[in-house]
Order: sequence, then C-alpha cells, then structure tokens
Amino acid sequence: MNPPSRKPRKSPAPRARNSDERADMRRRHRRHRARLARRRHTKKTILGIFVGMVVLLGIGGVTGGGIVFTNCSLSSLSPVAMGQNSFVYAADGSLLGSIQTAQNRQVVKWNEISPWMPKAVVAIEDRRFYQHGGVDYVGIARAAIADLRARKAVQGASTITQQLARALYITDSKRTVSRKLKEVCLARKLDQAWSKQEILTAYMNQVFYGANANGVEAAAETYFSRHASQLTLVQAALLAGLPQAPSNYDPFYNKPAALTRRNEVLKAMRNNKDINGAQYRKAVATPIRLKYGKIYKNIREPYFFSYVTDQLVKQYGAETVQSGGLKVYTTINPRMQRLARKAIRDNLYYSSDPASAVIAIDPRTGAIKAMTGIIPGKRNNQFNLASQARRQPGSTFKMFVLASAIEQGMNPYTTYYTSAPFTYQPDPNSPPWSVHTYGNTYSGSISVASATLQSDNTVFAQLTLDAGVQNVADMAYKLGDIRLPPDQVVPAMGLGSAAVSPLEMANAYATLAAGGIRSEPLAITRVVLPDGSVDRSAGWGKPKRERVIPDWVAYEVTKVLESNMTSGTAVGAYFGRVAAGKTGTTDDHADGWLCGYTPQLATAVWVGYPDAERPVYVHGVAIAGGNIPASIWHDFMSPAMASMPVRDFATPTTAARFVTWSRGSYGYLGSPGTTPSTTATTTATTTKATTTHAVTTNTPPPPPPPATTTSPATTTTPPPPPPPATTTTTPPPVATTSSSTSP
Repeated sequence: MNPPSRKPRKSPAPRARNSDERADMRRRHRRHRARLARRRHTKKTILGIFVGMVVLLGIGGVTGGGIVFTNCSLSSLSPVAMGQNSFVYAADGSLLGSIQTAQNRQVVKWNEISPWMPKAVVAIEDRRFYQHGGVDYVGIARAAIADLRARKAVQGASTITQQLARALYITDSKRTVSRKLKEVCLARKLDQAWSKQEILTAYMNQVFYGANANGVEAAAETYFSRHASQLTLVQAALLAGLPQAPSNYDPFYNKPAALTRRNEVLKAMRNNKDINGAQYRKAVATPIRLKYGKIYKNIREPYFFSYVTDQLVKQYGAETVQSGGLKVYTTINPRMQRLARKAIRDNLYYSSDPASAVIAIDPRTGAIKAMTGIIPGKRNNQFNLASQARRQPGSTFKMFVLASAIEQGMNPYTTYYTSAPFTYQPDPNSPPWSVHTYGNTYSGSISVASATLQSDNTVFAQLTLDAGVQNVADMAYKLGDIRLPPDQVVPAMGLGSAAVSPLEMANAYATLAAGGIRSEPLAITRVVLPDGSVDRSAGWGKPKRERVIPDWVAYEVTKVLESNMTSGTAVGAYFGRVAAGKTGTTDDHADGWLCGYTPQLATAVWVGYPDAERPVYVHGVAIAGGNIPASIWHDFMSPAMASMPVRDFATPTTAARFVTWSRGSYGYLGSPGTTPSTTATTTATTTKATTTHAVTTNTPPPPPPPATTTSPATTTTPPPPPPPATTTTTPPPVATTSSSTSP
C-alpha cells in the first residue's frame, strides 16, 4: 500500500540577496501596517461619533435636554448681529448708492425671493429639511456610512437649521465636540420655535455666497444685477451651489467648476422632484450668463453722498451706518445735479482746466438741491470740493462787511468813502497794509453802494475798519455759520483773506435770500430703520431756522447786490430774472467765485486748482469772478429756475434804521465838498453813533464831485494811482495774511 500522496510544497520566496533589499522590504511592511491602523482608527472614530451622537440625542430627546444640554436655551442667548447695507436715495426716490461695508447684505422677506431658490437650497443642502426636527439622524447615518466607504470625511451632516443656529448663536469658531453638541441642541430648539419658512428665509439671508455677497439678495445683485425675486431656475441653482465652497465655485473666475456645481444642484432638484426631466435637460444645457452688479460699488453724486454719510456717522456711529440696514432719503435734486455738471463741463472742457464746485440751497428750508464738483481729467476724486475745500473767497466776503455796516445803521447810498490807494499802519514798527483796486483805477469820492458795484478794495478796506473787524467776523458767523479762527480775524479779512468753503458761502447768501433767517443746511429728509419704522428722534427733515439779522438789513444788502447783477461786476451771471450776487477773485487769480441768489435758490460757484493756490488761466484768460464763475452760475441758474415762478424779494416788515455814520474815521455822509484823507496811519476810532432815525432810501443821491477840501484833521488831495501792484501787504498783527481782493 502506497502512502497517501502529498501536495508538493511551494518553494519559499527567494531570500533577499543583500541587506538593502531586506531593509526596503521592512519599510514597506511598516507602511502597510500603519495604513491598516489608520483605517481601523478612522472607522472607530466615525462609528464612535455616530453612536455617541445618537445616544446623546436620544437622551436629549427623552429628557428634554436636561441631562446633556443644560446651557442650551434660545431665550438666554442673543442672536449675533446680522448686518446689512445702508442705502441713500435722492429726492425723487432714485438710488444714489450703498454705503461701503466689508459685507454686502440686504435682508428680504420670503415673498421677495424666487420660488426656485428655496427649492434649490433644500435639494442640495438638506433634502429632508421638511421631515426632520432640526437634526437629521438619517442624514447623520448616511454621512457616516459614506465617510466609512471613502475612508475619509466626504459628507457633511449639518442641516440648514444647524447651520443657521451656528451662524446666529455660536461665536466660537473652534471645531469641538461641545460646540457641535450645542449646535445640535440649538437647532432642535430653533426648529420648535420657528416655522420652516422662517428658518429657510433666515438662512438664505445669512449665508455667504462669495464675491462679498452675504444673503440671497446681495448674491442676486452681485452675480446677475437683479433682485432675488427675479431669479430663474438656472440662476437659483448656481447660487444655491456656492455656499459649500464660494471661492472654488466662483463663476467670475472659475466658470467650469461653477457650471459643474450648478448642474449638481439641478440633478438634486430633479431627484427631489422639484423639476421634471425636460426642465432638467433644458437647464443643464443652458450656459452660465453673468451680469456683474454694481449696486454696491457705484455711487452717484459722490460729493453729496460723502456729505450725507458724514451726517449719518455723527448721528448713529460708523458701525450702524455701514451695516445697520438704513434707508436714507435726501434733498438732492438729480435734475439740478445734471445741470450743475453740464454748466461746469460747458465752461471747463479741457483736461488742463481748473476744478469747479457748485452748491445750491433752497433759502426757505436750507435743503441742499445741488452739490457737485469736477476736476477735469481726474475721476473718482474723494475730496469734497463743495463742503471740505476751504479757499479765500475774494470779494464775495465784502457782503459781510456791507451787511455788518448796514446793521449798525450805515446807509450805503448816502455814506461815502474816497477811492484811492489806502495804507493802514497803526504801529509804525509793523509793516503797513497797502491796498489797491483790482485794476489800479480809482473813483475818488464814491458811495458804498457804488463801491460795491465796482468791488472797490480801498473803500471796503476802510469800511471794514469802520464797521469793526470783529463785527464783520460775527456777521459771517450769523449769516453762514462761518467760524473763523482768531488768526484770520484781521482787517484783510474784509477783502477775502479768510478761508471758507462753497457750502458756507452758499448758506450765507441763502440767509439774505430768506430775509435774514438762516437755515442749517439740510441734506437728509428721512431715515427708515431696518424694521421699517421712521427715525423721528433725530429730527431729520425738519428745517432748523433762526432769524440772525433784521429783515430790513437783508433787504438793503440785497438791493445793492441786485444792482450788482445788472450793472456791476456780476453782469455775466444775470439771466433775466430777479437775482442778487457778488463776484470774487483772489490775489494772483488763484480762485474765482460767484455767490448769488434768487428768492427760491442760492448758489455758490468756485473755480480754482484744489491742490494748490496758484494762478488760474482758463483758455488763455486769467480767472476772475466775473468771467468763468459767472458763466457757470448763469448756465446753471437759468435752466434750474426755468420751472419756478418769477418772484421778487420779499419787502421787509420793519423799517430801515439808518444813523449818522460817525462810527469810524474814514466814512462820511455824502454832501458836496467833503473828501477826507485816505492815507491814515492811525487806528480807526469806534465811537458809537448817537442819532438814530428811521429812513428808507430807494434811490441814491448823486455823488459829490471829487474835490480838494478840508477835513476835520487834514487837508489833502487823493494822490494819483501808484504803479500797478499785484500784491498787498497784510496789516498787523498778522503780517502774513494776504488781502485777496478783486471783483
């Protein structure tokens, strides 16, 4: 009997021929064992988390959270502030722009969102959203199984409710088990407190869609330039797919990835029976069409916009303004804005031309109707030329000298000064203040009214001293809220050496148009808060008005400036309607001004270089208030006033109260043969007039002929004009102040 046959034994694997091969084999074995260990650990971790979650959730469900979630309570937590953009609107309701913020968001209601959007969100994010109670146990199990199969985390198990709870109530960004458990608890309680529609609406308003867009409305505007209510099926599918990885799926920069993701959403919607097969096939065949939205970046009327923003920040603070969801309605008139820009561009059309600012105010309320500025050849200028730029106003400041003197009782038609080169030197140890006229021509004896029409610097230098330098500064404050620093309150101020803004000058001239009632510039009429209520506590839209000078004073000043429009330095601005105004040009022709008004509108125009005070030549001609500024004023006011009724300036209700002008050393009552010296080197006296009487004067008397006569102190004949001079010396005590003076 033969022994049982045996299977031949396989020969053993050949041994490594050398030590290097043996070492390599050991390394491969170690790596293999490490991989197996990691897989076992991953399985245990995922299973452990899954089992632990189920157990803990079960305990929480049975006990109402009393064992595990002792600190989970919606009532004890305040939702994290969900900021949204603030928007500014013009007087006609058109959008001026959105106040810049780090995150764009506009909260919308359920009925302001396309029906496709919630379907797409639920299909791709949480398809059992309407079945679970805030936490999807089936989803957790499904995600755990998928992760086990992939041997890594490939599916998220957070529901829409969990994501919303995390965003609203949890500020800790660290991924910990305790944070996850708190998120789960809050999601369950949120599901009990809110309806599914409320949860989904809040989620769509909160989630980040990339491109600085937070919430569905901002996303719709950013990617498609439309409201969320107007989203189509394919647009909603694209947006719904972005929150998972906004940067990876950004359609502006990675359209293929965005297209793939969108089609995944469409497939999920088909599987969820939100769309049928035909709709799905048509949708996936549709290319991505984007229209980049500029609603959060484009700002109309940037100067006025920045002015309004500053007003809002003063009232509410920067954080509320940027993310408080305010709707701000303003006084700006888009039509007048267009007219102002056109007037500037029609006169300054070369890139080398100087800048210009125009501001128009309704004298009856202080409402700002136009505020614009243009720097030819330069766009997106952030500096507000109308409200922030402060430049010397030239002879437009003479209005304050005239108003101050009239308020003290000076009759501009019967009070005369000598037009001649004038030197003021109260201190022989200080340099003299020498004043000349614009063209170095002089008129001899001249009434204050006529000197205003000629914008005579020498007369107004004397009148400033007689009226009192501080009184003139006080008048600037009363009429235009112009607050001059002490070092600018000097005699040269009366000729325009102090720095002011176009807004201040427009406001001051508007006070004259209103008969001596100053209104605080009004830019905001109404602010609507995020909850839809109107903020009435801030006083928006209520004119703040105050009588600052008697109506007869404003009327007398207006009569003189009205004549200046028809027969003085401002004739270039006259447009056939009742109007009053004054021109201004600074030394070396660095700035040109025209400030004027009608009963319904006051407008200031400035022309110059914003970067430096240097000579301005426009198309070969030196700037002066009577040329380019007057032309811009005319070209704006004529069409701006076209639809307004023709009105005269209101007759004052109080009689003029003129007195014998004996306040100072230079002026005198008009009568033949009384021309005092104009080369005084002593300080002006300030004796108060003692005789007061009511007088109304409509027609000035004929001026006395220039003559060599005897004054109380000296007998002189006005000297002949000196050689042309282009600069003037500042009077002490501020020797560096320039008397910027010209018509």
